[in-house]
Amino acid sequence: MFILRNILTPLQNEFSSTTLGKQRSRWFVYTLLAFIVPFTSSISSNILRSLNTLFGLHMKQRRFYTFMASNKLPWIKLWQKLWSTIPNPLTDGRLLVALDDFINPKTGRKIFGCAHIFDHAAKANQSKYPWAQNVVLVGLLKHIKGRWACLPLIHRFYLPKKEIASKSDNMNVPGEATLFQTKLEQAAEMLLQLADHFVGVPITVVCDSWFGNNGLFKPVREYLGDSFHLLSRLRCNIVLYAIAPKRTSGQRGRSRKYGARLGTCAEMAARLKEKALSHRVFLYGRYREVMATTNVVMLKTLKCPVRVVWVFRKTQWVALFSTDLELSIEQIIEYYGARWKIESGFKELKQDIGSSKSQARNAHSVINHINFSMMAASVTWIYAARLENIPERRHKVRGHNSFAFSDLRHIIAKAALSEDFDRVCDQYDKLPQKSFVDTLLRMIV
Repeated sequence: MFILRNILTPLQNEFSSTTLGKQRSRWFVYTLLAFIVPFTSSISSNILRSLNTLFGLHMKQRRFYTFMASNKLPWIKLWQKLWSTIPNPLTDGRLLVALDDFINPKTGRKIFGCAHIFDHAAKANQSKYPWAQNVVLVGLLKHIKGRWACLPLIHRFYLPKKEIASKSDNMNVPGEATLFQTKLEQAAEMLLQLADHFVGVPITVVCDSWFGNNGLFKPVREYLGDSFHLLSRLRCNIVLYAIAPKRTSGQRGRSRKYGARLGTCAEMAARLKEKALSHRVFLYGRYREVMATTNVVMLKTLKCPVRVVWVFRKTQWVALFSTDLELSIEQIIEYYGARWKIESGFKELKQDIGSSKSQARNAHSVINHINFSMMAASVTWIYAARLENIPERRHKVRGHNSFAFSDLRHIIAKAALSEDFDRVCDQYDKLPQKSFVDTLLRMIV
């Protein structure tokens, strides 16, 4: 109850003090809660039913769809305010964020942001170029009540250059110029936005090998300097070099940038396997013994020294690298293992909350819907971080003892549909009967 009030009230304050602004702020909060409450997927018609049936708003259909397609919602201010409400956002003194992109398959031909996007994870019976939206997302990796979680912070729709050049109608936002940006340029822009908000805080980006290159590292490092670091995975054929020897007195010519060639990542893995030691790492929900070794080398792709950690399994190995040389072996492995939570976050957004099932078409409707979906996920995790006790897992799964995202939504649903919730949003309408709400809550147990 009071946790929700403390999270949602600052968001309401970002709306104007006019009569229409106060009305929008009230609708905004209840719409956000309708996305969180786990009764149905978050297609617009279901959200309207939740607002009227569960929260008793008596909102007319035309007024609701006008609100969902509005360009007056101050999303930039709302997200910045939400960032400020995250309790203890730093991990070991740094802002640890995950970076990746995902696709939202759609069926309508005139949906904003849709194009034939390559799906590298497509199965044999699926199209490799589905009609879908492509979204680049930056999320905060945070340890919450004994488990890692990924809180969506900021995102961008990736609009293909050829679609913009062909002047497709579903690539335009009314009143805005459509300019092409690569995914790396979008990622760099989003990271700089976060840096402007979290002033003076070191930022470490955890990403896969596609984003972990100089296309992202160079522009952000030029702006943020040594406070920006990259943690990613190395390809097996990349060549590693020793640290350049120090310049000797009387040496002629310029100083060397790179030392001797050490070989490829795979060649070094074969040589260093015998030197691997066991390390106790919190990985995938519990502490595990991991065989690993490390070395500080130079990368010509990033033009800087990096710490490489080789992790050896029974028949395979993985090479991780970090530009932050102060990170230990355990930290590098744990942080990269936590990167998987952004993939879990995509599942939460698309399937649990249901953004992939949205029927929104025009640009503002699509933008508002995905913002609501992502903010609902972030509010859910912020709520969990503020709970006094660790939530219990309602559906026991062998090997999974920590609570799930659905457990949090169930807890928030009970708080949002309680009789005293009117204090949060000044709701004076008569709420549904308690027996009806209790019946719905039992249905989702």
